Amino acid sequence: MSLNKAMIIGNLGRDPEMRYTPNGQAVTQFTVAVNRNYRDPNGEWKEETEWFRVVAWAQLAERTAEHLRKGNKVYVEGRLQTRSWEDKDGQKRYTTELVANQVTSLQPRTREDGIPEPGGAPREARTAAPSGPGGGDEFGSSDLDELPF
Repeated sequence: MSLNKAMIIGNLGRDPEMRYTPNGQAVTQFTVAVNRNYRDPNGEWKEETEWFRVVAWAQLAERTAEHLRKGNKVYVEGRLQTRSWEDKDGQKRYTTELVANQVTSLQPRTREDGIPEPGGAPREARTAAPSGPGGGDEFGSSDLDELPF
């Protein structure tokens, strides 16, 4: 038995960027900053930030791009995936991403005029089926070759 599951809570580092694959599948990419506070050996408090690249597919990608903005606090759940490609100089490059199957905004809901709604609960975006090109759970290699990131 195997398990690949990641859960993070942090703030969006930039607005989500949505694109479409050549076969029309929506894909949204964004980064999340997760802070960690700890005491160093001298007893002083330190803070470090870890950045995560997040990818969402299909309806989750569309909802994420529509509702989230830079600075929003979010909960993201999914799986880690490492992929590789060759850059323009022929060097092999690698990136590790969190492929989201759930993204929940932890920001209070606001009215259109920016005023918080009374009792406004955070918004949740969830996919009913596994996310990925063509509705499957795995990336199609042809789709990855076409993505500009």
